[in-house]
Amino acid sequence: MVMACPTVALTLDLPAPVLAEESRVQVPGSYTLPLAPFDGRGVPTRTVEGALDQRAFQLDAPDLTTLAILAPLREQVKAAGYTVILDCEARVCGGFDFRYSTDVLPEPDMHVDLGDYRFLSAIKGEEALSILVSRSALSGYVQITRVTPAPLPDTPPETPLAVVDLEEDVQRGVGPAERLVSEVDRALNDMGSAVLDDLIFASGSASLTEGEYPSLAAVAAWLEANPDGTIALVGHTDASGSLTANIALSERRAEAVAEVLIESYGADRTRIAAEGVGFLAPRATNQTEEGRQQNRRVEVVVTSTR
Repeated sequence: MVMACPTVALTLDLPAPVLAEESRVQVPGSYTLPLAPFDGRGVPTRTVEGALDQRAFQLDAPDLTTLAILAPLREQVKAAGYTVILDCEARVCGGFDFRYSTDVLPEPDMHVDLGDYRFLSAIKGEEALSILVSRSALSGYVQITRVTPAPLPDTPPETPLAVVDLEEDVQRGVGPAERLVSEVDRALNDMGSAVLDDLIFASGSASLTEGEYPSLAAVAAWLEANPDGTIALVGHTDASGSLTANIALSERRAEAVAEVLIESYGADRTRIAAEGVGFLAPRATNQTEEGRQQNRRVEVVVTSTR
């Protein structure tokens, strides 16, 4: 595997075949590099800036432990001249608190088992590197984040910021439903995922009220336009209750949305998976009702690869 940064490349050999890969590149970008385990108040960090290259790999590694995956990568990092400053496993790192203080690509690109992960961070001159390793029942997951020096651009980007002109939409007769359909379609094509924002769940409930859901119409239209495409519906909850109960609830929510997508919008059942992650990936605070409502959601993730 070659980390495609603008400076000299770093080559790391992964210990198992790659099943899927996702990446995020920002130039210039920044990354909060963990320096030590969670200390009871927070994770000591250092912000590094430059060319950010972050990649997540799903490995065909049903028999490899997280240590077996990390150990050869650690040796390669040392051989490349990096100094390891943090090397810990889940409990020592700080479990939940460390994981959610660390920049991680979202599910399903990078899966993190809160009880079974390992983390390493290292530096070499002005470069910074981190490796996060975890696994599911059949796969290993590796996220490699590297920041290398990069000059700031002298000129602004040629592509201007896209601004939605609501007044123009009104003049053209484009309402909120049509805008939502367009936003979901654009997000699936550009980002590979979208939040289905018109689905509202009461706390503790997996039921969708009857009615029209423009976001589901957009997902069905995307599936029709992409006959080889497959998706996963990923359910999320607020932080009310236990993790076990919320994971089960979030999966039921995803399954309920899948059924509506199939029964009411004609989607192909064989191209849709339903999963739940409970309250492990919030997008807002759970300290307010508004935030909890935002966290009770279902997202759609494109799982097919070209």
